[in-house]
Amino acid sequence: MPLIQVTLIEGRTINAKAALIDHLTEAAVEALGAPRESVRVIIQEVPAAHWGVGGVPKSTQKE
Repeated sequence: MPLIQVTLIEGRTINAKAALIDHLTEAAVEALGAPRESVRVIIQEVPAAHWGVGGVPKSTQKE
């Protein structure tokens, strides 16, 4: 049973996360030959204030 864990900065849409789950599942099926129903995907979302890039919180950086 493959388990794929993904950590993202919060803010993506439900549809975007569903697409990610689908694509990661398909990649595991193709690469590993795992049955689709055995693939697990966990998405952990982190607030931008808790995500540091270049020594500063992502929440303070301009896009």
